[in-house]
Amino acid sequence: MRNFLILSILVLSLSACSDQAGVRRTYVLTTGTTGGTYYPVGVALSTLVTATEESPFALTAISSAGSMENIKLLRDNQAQFGLILGIFAAWAWDGEGPIRNPQSHLRSISAMWPNVEHFVLLNELVTDGTLSDLNNLDGERYVLGMRNSGAEQTGAFILDALGIDYANKFNLAYMGYGASASALQDGNIVGMNVPAGAPVTSITQAYAQLAGRMRVLNFSQQEMDAVNAQYPLWDFYDLAPGTYPYQDEVVTTASSPNVFVVRDDVPEEIVYQLTRLLWDNLATLQEIHSATKQMSIEDALKGNPIPLHPGALRYYQERQIDIPDHLF
Repeated sequence: MRNFLILSILVLSLSACSDQAGVRRTYVLTTGTTGGTYYPVGVALSTLVTATEESPFALTAISSAGSMENIKLLRDNQAQFGLILGIFAAWAWDGEGPIRNPQSHLRSISAMWPNVEHFVLLNELVTDGTLSDLNNLDGERYVLGMRNSGAEQTGAFILDALGIDYANKFNLAYMGYGASASALQDGNIVGMNVPAGAPVTSITQAYAQLAGRMRVLNFSQQEMDAVNAQYPLWDFYDLAPGTYPYQDEVVTTASSPNVFVVRDDVPEEIVYQLTRLLWDNLATLQEIHSATKQMSIEDALKGNPIPLHPGALRYYQERQIDIPDHLF
């Protein structure tokens, strides 16, 4: 009887171990605010990974305030994967800007879609249609982003580079993208900064509700040169007519890469499989959000300032993608 009990316990123990072995580990992907582009693309990617039966892991996407919070979550291992703005990737790796110490635990997977600058201003304050029009503000409320968000930090970086004294000229308000669009419609602010993959839901909403009584400001060549003086990350980006409701003319703004990053302690095989799933299923992602239609594996490493994770490196080497020296 005693031997039977021992055998029964052993069988049950082995069964439990087998069940646990079959449970996939879930990793966390930190994204951005729900009104931007990071969150819906992150949710789509995590759903794709988790729904793939042969995937050795599961992925769950969470919303956040954006790049700055994502870097903190990755540092504290509350998230293992994240989406961050290109300028934040450069700051994080070098320990510059608002990030005091180099984030040496970070590695990259890919440059993603272009992050398009949308500096929005009511038409009544527009003179020549470029970012210099932000100098026309005199105490009006303007949103650079949520506090400590990527939008706020990159907006401040760009305006500093252009010599626009936003600290004194603007009455700064702090909101996410959706709340900013609503505040603009209600007359509570005169403009907002919304860096995201185009088209952005909140910008579409604002254009439609205001019937075109606002515009996204252009970047001049002089402004582009000033912004790229320290970190040459930005390129001109044309928003074709009709990208947004009531937008009848081309808007020439700027864009920089979004970067998909990962902690260096995530196993190589996990990152390899995620990189493969990303590019093998790009068409599916492109059906979910049009910003990803501008992604291609040929541009997967363009503008990426952080060395690749060994799992991602292996994938690109197998695909015979030319890898810049600084990404090894």
